[in-house]
Amino acid sequence: MKTYLRTTGWGLAALVLLAFAFHACQKDNSASMSPGAGQQRLSVYFADDPGYFDNVFLDIRKVEVLVDTCTTDADDDNDRWDNDYERCGWWEDHHDDKDHCDVWDSLGIRAGVYDVLSLRNGADTVLGDGIVPEGKVKKIRITLGDNNYLVKDSTTYPLKSPSGQVKIVIQVRHDEWEEFSDKNFRLWLDFDIDRSIIQTRQGQFILRPVLHVFTLKQTGSISGRVTPRDAFPVITVYNDKDTSYALPWIDGQYKVRGLKAGTYNLFVNASNGYKDTTITGIVVKRGDNTKVGDIKLRK
Repeated sequence: MKTYLRTTGWGLAALVLLAFAFHACQKDNSASMSPGAGQQRLSVYFADDPGYFDNVFLDIRKVEVLVDTCTTDADDDNDRWDNDYERCGWWEDHHDDKDHCDVWDSLGIRAGVYDVLSLRNGADTVLGDGIVPEGKVKKIRITLGDNNYLVKDSTTYPLKSPSGQVKIVIQVRHDEWEEFSDKNFRLWLDFDIDRSIIQTRQGQFILRPVLHVFTLKQTGSISGRVTPRDAFPVITVYNDKDTSYALPWIDGQYKVRGLKAGTYNLFVNASNGYKDTTITGIVVKRGDNTKVGDIKLRK
């Protein structure tokens, strides 16, 4: 379950989609080719569940996947974990390197320092794309450089990892990948910024990655528009099993993705003297976007 914070404003009222977008590059020209015999193509998209910072910059150096080349049957997928905390962390299972079936392979990316907070309200980008051996994809590994930092209230702070680790490992299951065409698979990684950054008593910021995995086909979304801008609205979408939220763009547009099918409530936390608003009974269907009528907040 995702958590959220109440707030009276944002550090920067408008976080626009900057030129800091990830661009997939070719890995030995394989990204532009179709998978052949014994191969599959993987596309990993990056999105963001917003947090209350001006910017969060991550230094992306490499994206790899661990493929079990001896297993292709989803029925053999017995990996289970209770929540997003357990699926992701600064760790590596070294026995993977000793199993002859398990193969680490790189996806094509364009390495660089990028503001992940530019990816919200339905915006995403290709984090990695490439052709790898056919089999069950068990893990995604993201290697970071040392130029990670955030901006809060116009002040820059280094963003550190515990004990200097640089590799984020995300566990995935076979059935979490969407096969949108023959041997072409994709999924989305939703970086939960609010739960991923911890401030210590000494004022340092620690990166403890929490990522939510979803596909557009298996989940739904809610979108709409909230005005006026000076109410600094915070959108919370929730039911008894899940909670997510959004910070609208300058024009008030918002979109919450990766929602499991079900009925949700939408709560608008307003500031600056405007009244909070709640809308109930919003039905979300798999593979579909539910549009909520325009919400105009009043004092």
